[in-house]
Amino acid sequence: AVPCPLRGRAGGMDLAYVCEWEKKPKSNHCPSIPLVCAWSCRNLIAFTTDLRNEEEKDLTHMVHIIDTEHPWDVYSVNSGHTEVITCLEWDQSGSRLLSADADGHIKCWSMTDHLANSWENTVGSVVEGDPVVALSWLHNGVKLALHVEKSGASNFGEKFSRVKFSPSLTLFGGKPMEGWIAVTISGLVTVSLLKPNGQVLTATESLCRLRCRVALADVAFTGGGNIVVATSDGSSTSPVQFYKVCVSVVNEKCKIDTEILPSLFMRCTTDPARKDKYPAITHLKFLARDMSEQVLLCASNQNNSIVECWSLRKEGLPVNNIFQQISPVVGDKQPMILKWRILSATNDLDRVSAVALPKLPISLTNTDLKVANDTKFFPGLGLALAFHDGSVHIVHRLSLQMMAVFYGSSSQRPVDEPALKRPRTAGPLVHFKAMQLSWTSLALAGVDSHGKLSMLRISPSMGHVLDMNMSLRHLLFLLEYCMVTGYDWWDILLHVQPSMVQNLVEKLHEEYMRQNAALQQVLSTRIVAMKASLCKLSSSTIARVCDYHAKLFLIAISCTLKSLLRPHFLNTPDKSPGDRLTEICSKITDVDIDKVMINLKTEEFVLEMTTLQSLQQLIQWVGDFVLYLLASLPNQVRPG
Repeated sequence: AVPCPLRGRAGGMDLAYVCEWEKKPKSNHCPSIPLVCAWSCRNLIAFTTDLRNEEEKDLTHMVHIIDTEHPWDVYSVNSGHTEVITCLEWDQSGSRLLSADADGHIKCWSMTDHLANSWENTVGSVVEGDPVVALSWLHNGVKLALHVEKSGASNFGEKFSRVKFSPSLTLFGGKPMEGWIAVTISGLVTVSLLKPNGQVLTATESLCRLRCRVALADVAFTGGGNIVVATSDGSSTSPVQFYKVCVSVVNEKCKIDTEILPSLFMRCTTDPARKDKYPAITHLKFLARDMSEQVLLCASNQNNSIVECWSLRKEGLPVNNIFQQISPVVGDKQPMILKWRILSATNDLDRVSAVALPKLPISLTNTDLKVANDTKFFPGLGLALAFHDGSVHIVHRLSLQMMAVFYGSSSQRPVDEPALKRPRTAGPLVHFKAMQLSWTSLALAGVDSHGKLSMLRISPSMGHVLDMNMSLRHLLFLLEYCMVTGYDWWDILLHVQPSMVQNLVEKLHEEYMRQNAALQQVLSTRIVAMKASLCKLSSSTIARVCDYHAKLFLIAISCTLKSLLRPHFLNTPDKSPGDRLTEICSKITDVDIDKVMINLKTEEFVLEMTTLQSLQQLIQWVGDFVLYLLASLPNQVRPG
């Protein structure tokens, strides 16, 4: 893949880079149908193409993985799928990837040795001959809420609170069980569970007794540990069905129970002005994996689309007065039912080609939404719609109001939008067929109908002009979120100007020092790595980068050596020998090592000879490095 020149710009979004395939004489990459992509929390993007061999006239279904920071290094995997790949899904750690195809085969790819260019297919499952239309990892029970109202608080626990959420399935002791769930085109749901010993438990069940074709489906999770599946047969005149799926393990076998939930009809089918105008439902998505009560639907015809957002609510069921008189209990407490209500809908749009939903778990309380609107903090509040004319719109996830727009090289701009001179292109317009938002919603990746990957930057304020302090506050808030979660922060760096670096590093350090000692210890390496990546962005701070990387290296050596030392009594509540030595050295300034060691139990610092021999070169290097530091110390002291 090679970077292309930048083209296209609009308020709130601009193009960062484009990657396209090099032309090869005997084979070329062509977009697969359907084309899918997925973005991990490590900022790795996986997407599919078909490799066409001109001599053998066959297709190889490829999975490509790129690091967004180094998009020119693409790692391509021959998936081994015999049919086109229909789904890709990263796990929560970003180290495993699921791929599913149109023949019902699901493969689990694992990263080996933490290398982004080394993957192996370890386990999988199959529903023979039944194409997979939806795929998801089971929920691990970890859910955070990002509170914009608390962005100025000193405690990370107030800014990013833990939401009570149950895993889909638990092992003994409450540990979440790993696995995945898939929905097939014939209306089957299949669940595979990964046991700690490597065994895979798989079960398959019909979503309902009367099986019907499933053209579109999506999976979401409830706080109580249940799974919700939404399905559509592709026709807007048919209802969108919802099912509750419960997974359990009985006698070492996986068991699936399903239950029908309330369904809905899209409002455009009941509107007399639009009846029969949009015959097909083309997109069906829950607004978030852990938000099963909100769903996004898109209905289309050959040229246009309409998007609707629906919400599941509890409503009181009116009871006739006759029954209230017969049964006073009924009259005292009104029965409640679940019912889908439309939240918002768009006007007639150009035909939608792809949808991307935000992954940032921003709190949607009225207070948080008001503060976000007042401060122009919009990450996590917008979803992306790509159109067949090549444009991309960011719309509010609740109101579906326009927030930002990007015009591609082939899209038609409005009359008042200045356009660059560009040659007219014959044939169909280039547009995104698959899109994904980054985990902080500050970047958008799209794969177009030619198989090229484009990276768009999305402004945190959606193009609104902010003063420097407010811009710093927004970026700092997201950097802190990445530091707490351990997610990669490359997409945030896209918006950091060189003049911001010094202030961001200082403010980040101030916020870090406000946390308690235990949290500081957990985040100690993350903040050093974050400072190093920030300092790369400015010529005035780039000299510090080597120091930060050296510090990370020394921390790694320190942790390795400390881990070799064990207390003399394993059940002692005291600190480890390495921690005690560090504490004593910080208090005692005497240079006589015998006086230092008198406060320690020497037997705790005795290692086996084989261990010492394996570490000899490392210990020698540490000794040489310390002597070098001591020798160069006088040169570091400023005169006077």
